[in-house]
Amino acid sequence: MLNKKILAVVIASSLGLAACGSDNNDDNTTAVQVDLRILETSDLHTNIMDYDYYKSKYDPTIGLARTASLIKQKGSDVSNFVLVDNGDLLQGSPMGDYVANNFKRDNTIGGTHPAYKAMNTLGYSVGNIGNHEFNYGLDFLSEAIAGANFPYINANVLCEADCWEGKEKGDNLFTPYLIEEKVVIDSNGDQQIVKIGYIGFVPPQILLWDKQNLSGKVSVMGIVEAAEKFVPIMKEEGADVIVAIPHSGVGSPTNPVDVNDENATYALSLVDGIDAITFGHSHSVFPSATFDGLANADLEKGTINGVAAVMPGRWGDNLGVVDIKLEMKNGKWMVIDRSAKAEPIYDKNAEQPELVQADNGIRDAVAMDHANTLAYVDQPIGKASADMYSFLTLVQDDPSVQIVSNAQIEKVKQNLTDALKDIPVLSASAPFKAGGRHSTAADADSYVQVPAGDLTYKNAADLYLYPNTMVAVKVTGAQVKDWLECSANQFNQIAPNSTEPQYLINWDTHRTYNFDVIDGVTYKIDVTQPTKFDGNCKVVNADANRIVGLSFQEEDGTIITGEALATKEFIIASNNYRAFGGKFAGTGSDYVVMELPDSNREALAEYITVETEANGEVNPAADNNWDFVTINTATKLDVRFETQDSELADKFIAEQQLRKLTKRSDLTDEFGFAIYNIDLTTEPAAK
Repeated sequence: MLNKKILAVVIASSLGLAACGSDNNDDNTTAVQVDLRILETSDLHTNIMDYDYYKSKYDPTIGLARTASLIKQKGSDVSNFVLVDNGDLLQGSPMGDYVANNFKRDNTIGGTHPAYKAMNTLGYSVGNIGNHEFNYGLDFLSEAIAGANFPYINANVLCEADCWEGKEKGDNLFTPYLIEEKVVIDSNGDQQIVKIGYIGFVPPQILLWDKQNLSGKVSVMGIVEAAEKFVPIMKEEGADVIVAIPHSGVGSPTNPVDVNDENATYALSLVDGIDAITFGHSHSVFPSATFDGLANADLEKGTINGVAAVMPGRWGDNLGVVDIKLEMKNGKWMVIDRSAKAEPIYDKNAEQPELVQADNGIRDAVAMDHANTLAYVDQPIGKASADMYSFLTLVQDDPSVQIVSNAQIEKVKQNLTDALKDIPVLSASAPFKAGGRHSTAADADSYVQVPAGDLTYKNAADLYLYPNTMVAVKVTGAQVKDWLECSANQFNQIAPNSTEPQYLINWDTHRTYNFDVIDGVTYKIDVTQPTKFDGNCKVVNADANRIVGLSFQEEDGTIITGEALATKEFIIASNNYRAFGGKFAGTGSDYVVMELPDSNREALAEYITVETEANGEVNPAADNNWDFVTINTATKLDVRFETQDSELADKFIAEQQLRKLTKRSDLTDEFGFAIYNIDLTTEPAAK
């Protein structure tokens, strides 16, 4: 199937023809045409309100309350439209935490999930299951989606033993696809029926990321594998248009058919029969300049290999819009044209940046849940002795990561078995909020901003964004080093003899949530060296060594380095996503030695409370266990990095910088970040 589609695209391109079909009619009569619009939300992550619960204020850049106004606007502009959701709906904001906490406490949500209270007002045709839908277990998911006034689909999750009631081993856990008989108005003003087929997918990696919830209960087919099974069936059953809804990023055009690909949208565009793809998962925006150079992608028209495709960012900041034109030919509807674009709800460069106002119907639908969420996040948990801001988290050790590491180490030590109690415990933690400048959805406000003083649960949620659970792995020192080598891909290689501007942070191929700091050891990163691994921890320079001076101090003060360190065993406290992911050295199910039911966020809140009760406050000060290797050069370097542009950031950086940092008032950043020079040629100040 894939080869046929590739061949069709190549032939059509060489002849200057549209791959989707001819516009010619079989006779001289006026063609009957239908314009169909498909609207998509994705990765809402329970951002229903246009509200920032961490800053306690309304936020016009996010929320279904704003997207809903755009949905109504874009729907009213045309005669025919449908609305779909891609997934990652039930987790990700304090409102989602509030609902999940109720379920954990009472074993019931206690009514309709607020996401569906809102979405049920908008007339969705179908919803797809995202990977984060599994974060709270199958019982939670079953009760939650029962509140939706629209059906759910997923084609690649299969039932194993001990699955949902009424399901047998090998059954699809969800309805794999749906064909909607949509009443539409044609170009002559007459009613017609168009059969729209919807098919959904989720990354196979859910078996790793939510192993504790899914092991023994489900299995997962590859995304393309499932598409090739069901799309022909959908065509046989009369689908005129097939819309694929993969919770999956673009993926690679060089190897588009890996059966286990997390990001498989490109591969889906090569499957015969798919007319449009409304995708998500990676929180980017397609079409956009982010994807310049993607093979066979038309960013003006919004297609990949001739298939209309759209990905609408995250948290409701964009709405996916696909327009398809159908024409009746020989008694069948044929797709003769297609296009796609992402429509934003906010444009900071516009004279009036708020492109839409909030929909009061959405706000009213979740008013009680919003009030309860506010009360939930304002629960006191302790007190901090210092500010926890992540403005410098990518260029020096950072309090917002340090306090998470301290909490993880403490929680794992409390639960060590006798067989493990003599093995030193380390912690791997990454900055979840460090600007996100890697895409057109870059957010210069996306930093942890927890001031010293009284702390509440919303501060813990700000410090630890995801509902991951505590998991620990047993590794060797050699694996610790390679774990850090992959993390060090966060930095571009710096040429020590160049006077040209050089940007330190690799935003393009390394996400900041994969920049793990490992606490409990000390080390330096030599950014003049090439990276050993790429952003997926695949070896690209086998002999490269960015991590230098790696050492561990025993309780008696002995410093261990070199071969003795390489063979020494360690426990690393982490989370289920990292520990089971198998991406970093020493991760994967074979290395897991501890799984706790506690979320990392709960462990953090507990640590803050215990420390406050014992000492009057918790001290989050960074221990500065990592740094860069100072570059020995006579060349005046121009090394730059980006961070938040605000008075708060300026003050924190001035007070906390270890290396000399100079803000460049003469430089501007298209996303609104401040640009600093960092002096890597002088030893850092001692703290």
